[in-house]
Amino acid sequence: MKKNLFILCACVLMITACDNGKTSKAVQERDSLMSVLNQRDMEMDEMFATLNSIQDGFNQINEAEGRVNLASGENSLTGREKLESDMNFIINKLAENKAQIEKLQKQINSNAINSKELKKTVEKLTKELQEKSAQIVELQKELDAKNIHIAQLDSTINVLNEDINTLKSESETKDKIVDAQDKMINKAWYVFGTKKELKNHKILDDGEALKNGDFDKEYFTEIDIRDVKEIPLVSKRVSVKTTHPEGSYELKKDNKGQYVLVILDANKFWSVSRYLVVQVR
Repeated sequence: MKKNLFILCACVLMITACDNGKTSKAVQERDSLMSVLNQRDMEMDEMFATLNSIQDGFNQINEAEGRVNLASGENSLTGREKLESDMNFIINKLAENKAQIEKLQKQINSNAINSKELKKTVEKLTKELQEKSAQIVELQKELDAKNIHIAQLDSTINVLNEDINTLKSESETKDKIVDAQDKMINKAWYVFGTKKELKNHKILDDGEALKNGDFDKEYFTEIDIRDVKEIPLVSKRVSVKTTHPEGSYELKKDNKGQYVLVILDANKFWSVSRYLVVQVR
């Protein structure tokens, strides 16, 4: 009896220890997840605070720009001092906004934060900064035309001009890179031909497609998978030789009785291979 009681107690202690171990692991995982979420929340809060600060900066720039327009006809010493003060304020605010936009750009490009909406917002703010900078440059030209020239602002205006050109150049370069990457990601190639033709170009080998890597790539037609949804095969007898998931395409006949390969789900269709080989007869 005592022996059985001892064994029972030992089992209870082992079960309790296991449960405690599982509980401890679960608590650690929960704490780790909470830490990640808290860090993400802090980063998002900081980004939205920066966004609000940038927008507030643009509002202040608009107000100051209005004062400059109203005061542009004043030639008194007081008027010129106020004008210079407002122009300095505008340019300093533009510089602050530029720095904050660059900070946001770095944050959304990091692995921790990847939001399409935030990227669109930053792109919109960058465009607004470019437009506002160009407006201020034009405003200075208008003031010069009225002989209200502020010599102290010359160097700042030059820097502003350089910043506008740099921003445009960076934006254009970025667009070109994104466009090139986008095209590369969405490239695919297809070919159809008789068994003899495909064998001659090393595309078919013992009835298998693309068995070796030295097939004639120039014989294929390059396409953008976002644009091409149908491929006319110009034949009444066809056989798809490459692997493409079931349900991602279908073969239909046109009014001449010739087959057309219709892609129903482009991402799924091209997921196994970016090459399509069809043997026709």
